[in-house]
Parts: sequence; structure tokens; C-alpha cells
Amino acid sequence: MDFSWTEEQTQLREMIIKFAQKELNKDLIERDKKEEFSFEAWKKCGEFGIPGLPVPKEYGGTDADVLTTIYALESLGYACKDNGLVFSINAHMWTCEMPILTFGTEEQKKKYLPKLCSGEFIGGNAMTEPGSGSDAYSLRTTAERKGDRYILNGSKMFATNGPIADVMLVFATVDRSKGAYGVTGFLVEKGFPGFSVSAKIGKMGLRTSPLGELILENCEVPVENRLGREGAGVAMFSHSMEWERGCILASAVGAMERQLETCVQYAKRRQQFGQPIGKFQLVASKFVDMKIRLETARSLLYKVGWLKKMGRSVFMEAAMAKLYISESWVQSCLDAIQIHGGYGYTTEFELERELRDAVGSKLYSGTSEIQRLVIAQFMGL
Repeated sequence: MDFSWTEEQTQLREMIIKFAQKELNKDLIERDKKEEFSFEAWKKCGEFGIPGLPVPKEYGGTDADVLTTIYALESLGYACKDNGLVFSINAHMWTCEMPILTFGTEEQKKKYLPKLCSGEFIGGNAMTEPGSGSDAYSLRTTAERKGDRYILNGSKMFATNGPIADVMLVFATVDRSKGAYGVTGFLVEKGFPGFSVSAKIGKMGLRTSPLGELILENCEVPVENRLGREGAGVAMFSHSMEWERGCILASAVGAMERQLETCVQYAKRRQQFGQPIGKFQLVASKFVDMKIRLETARSLLYKVGWLKKMGRSVFMEAAMAKLYISESWVQSCLDAIQIHGGYGYTTEFELERELRDAVGSKLYSGTSEIQRLVIAQFMGL
């Protein structure tokens, strides 16, 4: 595996860092307090081309390969402190764009992908329900075909981008007696009759990324908005999860690098007992642990990208990357706060927000416990 970057890829990284540092970090402490999504920053990311990175040019994207996309998202996480915005972009890409690109008809691709790539549309995914989380396929939302449309009834919980989305990939069952094999995907637009969003759900971290409950009450969805065939929901969701788990924490690797650099700079100038605190062995050991976590996380991330580029299935490798990076990010945030002492506990230094944001990574896209089960199954256990 060769992870050396081309001149074009390095230039893309530098451009993203410059763009994000200038445009995406404004008023973040206040926006986090208010749980405010930045439509302005979203639009600028769309104009830059970030949401369209993995999408072919014929559908409005930039046709970047998976390794380049991962490298770009890592750069975005390094320069953009708004983890909520970055999370919303990832949800948009992996749970809406990629399923449409892979399972959509030509008409669906031409209708939705250009607007999703440009940032004109915000997309998302709705699988989780009030009574189903890790047991995703036990959903109760139904879809009944009546003539030229489906009638959807049910509700969805914890839908990232739900309150602001223009189109959501909603999973419902056309036949509950078939279990998982009745699950089907539908592209539901915000203006469809019977579709509504309840009050926004407040949360511990990623507060600048809107989360909501979706209500489907005799929601009318045209037959042409079914994504794939009836019963293809399992394949569709599994495909989406492989992409999401493998790539969604690329930005976290970038955030861990930024965090480590910030801590090193602080430890060099912060004096205690007549010398910089980085000179104390107990403090220095935390930097070593943070560095090892960062490089190991990066290696797992790049391996997923390389295997995907080679056309290989990476379900186990994606679970490994998701598990290790999420838990490493949380631990490095704790170390960063400890290194900064009382300052690290304050809002002003922005480390407490980073920790709150990182905790969510152990839950979304499958909990750490689910990732361990997936890995164990691939080991034959």
C-alpha cells in the first residue's frame, strides 16, 4: 500500500485548510450554545465542491477517488472546528448521495445528485425508529403501494439533517412478514404530503448539526421515488454503512492532529515549577499516547480507502476503523483537557466542546459494541 500523495492531492489539502480556516469557524462558541446550523458555511462548502467529492462529474461532482476523498475530509477536520457542520456533510454524502449514486435510476441521479453536490439540497438518511436502534431492521414504518404511489406510515428518530433536509432516504417495510427482506428505500422530499419534522432534538455534542424526529402520516411518495427494487433495503443500508463507517471519521483524524498540535504548543509555553510542562514525564507521556493513537487511526483509515479503491469489500476493516478512531478521539480529547488543566475545562479553550462532539462518534453509524460484534463475526466467532 502506497500512501504517498500526489502534488494535486497535496494542493487540494492546502486549499481546503486555507478555505476552512477562513470561512468555517466563525462564531462557533455562540453557535454551539444556540445549537445553530450554519447555512452560510454549508453553501460555501458546496461552492468549494466538498459534498460532491466522490460523485462523478456527469452528476455534478468532482469524481475524486476514495483515498483522495478521505484525505480531503481529513484536511477539513483539521482546519474546521465545527464538527457539527462536518458531521452533517458526512451524513449527507454517505447516507444519501452514495445510495442514490449506486442504486438510483438515471433519472434519480440526474434529478438529485447535482443539487446535493452543489449544496443546494441537503440530504440525509432515516432508518432508526423509537423502538429500533442497533436492531435496525426491526423497523415498524410501513409502505403500502396504491397505484402510482406508496403510502408511508411511521416515525423515525435521530435523523441527522432531518429538520433542514430537502430530501431524505427513508427506509420502510412493504411486507413485515418478510422481516429484513421487506425493507425498502424511498427518496422523500420535504414537501411531500404527510411528511413532517417534529421539534429539533437537543443533544450533548455536535450541536450545530440538526437532529430530528420524522413523522410519516399517510405520506405520499411517487413510485419513481422508490430507490432500488422492493426489498433491496438491506443491501442498500449495508452498502451505505460500509461507506459511512469507513469514511465518516476521516475528519476526526484531522481533528486529532490539530488537537495534538495545539497541546504541544501549549505545553511549550505553559510554565510550572520553573520549566515548560512538556518537560515533565507524566505530561510528555500523554503526548506520546496521542501521537500513537493518531498515526494508528490514520493507518486504519487509509487502509479502508486503499481497499475500497481496489474494489474490495471492507465491512470488517470499516468497523475496525470506526471503532478505533472513535474511541481514540474521545481519549485524546480527555488527555487534551488534562494537559490544559483548569483552562481545558473552560468554554473559551474549546476543548470541552471537542470532547462532547467526540463522544457521539462512539454511538452513530453503529455503537462501539456493534462494531466489536461485526469484527468478531468476521473472525468466525
